Amino acid sequence: MSLDHTLLLSQIQIWGQALGFSQIAVAPVDLSSAEPALQAWLSQNFHGSMDYMARHGMKRARPQELVPGTLSVLTARMNYLPRNTESDWQDTEWRRLRQAEEAVVSVYARGRDYHKVLRQRLDSLAQQIDQYLASEQGEGGLQYRAFTDSAPVLEAELATRSGQGWRGKHTLVLNREAGSMFFLGEIFLNLALPTTPAVTAHCGQCTACIDVCPTQAIVAPGVVDARRCISYLTIEHDGAIPEDLRPLMGNHIYGCDDCQLICPWNKFAQVSTLPDFDVREGLVGQSMARLLAWTEDEFLRYTEGSPIRRIGHVRWLRNLAVAAGNALRQVELPALRQALQAHALHDNALVREHVQWALAQGA
Repeated sequence: MSLDHTLLLSQIQIWGQALGFSQIAVAPVDLSSAEPALQAWLSQNFHGSMDYMARHGMKRARPQELVPGTLSVLTARMNYLPRNTESDWQDTEWRRLRQAEEAVVSVYARGRDYHKVLRQRLDSLAQQIDQYLASEQGEGGLQYRAFTDSAPVLEAELATRSGQGWRGKHTLVLNREAGSMFFLGEIFLNLALPTTPAVTAHCGQCTACIDVCPTQAIVAPGVVDARRCISYLTIEHDGAIPEDLRPLMGNHIYGCDDCQLICPWNKFAQVSTLPDFDVREGLVGQSMARLLAWTEDEFLRYTEGSPIRRIGHVRWLRNLAVAAGNALRQVELPALRQALQAHALHDNALVREHVQWALAQGA
């Protein structure tokens, strides 16, 4: 008895919804037309110190090289706004960014590490597919690999080609019903499922994301120079933050949502159905002075199971020092200055250098 792949896809989408995914779709495996843009981006060194981007090269655009035997790619989308998010959440976030001494963590990083949440649920979905195949055909044997921001995968490209949305000018995927406040994941399968159609773009002449970027990292529509991006600088970059960019970073200490906060489509952003992305204690509404006072043990305790933990305490202090310097340039805050001075003789040179810069930024 032959397998009805269209019916199977419908069943997979039902299972996906039960697992908390907002949308399940299927992308083709031929991404060759995306290779020239990827090569151009790498050749301009827009990947900064993310050496793995260049090392993996075109493998990102070749699913069958990454996972031999791949016949289709299942794409998944999962909303991440915390369950108690209010309708005016964008205004709330803009207010946070205007509070000089408040340390702002990107919305996506305030809950549980999304890598763990999506990976576990993608694996569960793949196992359900395997069990279904075993019951229908008398054997399973599904070969698959699940990813979420964890391998050389062109996630946004696969998402757009499968109809999850279109690429905004900030390069993030936008969906008419959900904006861009969602995570992406993929399952590479040795099963030929019918591809789902792509959707048209709906950014029009809007350049809000380009105009609002504090560091002007969006150098052209759909092109980001990571070396200027606050998310890259606070998370991926492990060295000193260029001095000319520090004053532009405001009070961002982990990631940046500005291009998403300004996007008109995010008035349609959906809250998560999962408790995993609820805000964790200590990560929102905190003063820089309080977070600078965290010992390394406290940092590890408060960030257990969080994506923030992977940057380590040293980069955490580096980021806080930059934000603190920007705050001191606006207003004199004795408690914040004292919190910085406590690290003036830190045993790490990277921390010392950024703290000294911050202390020199008096109002």
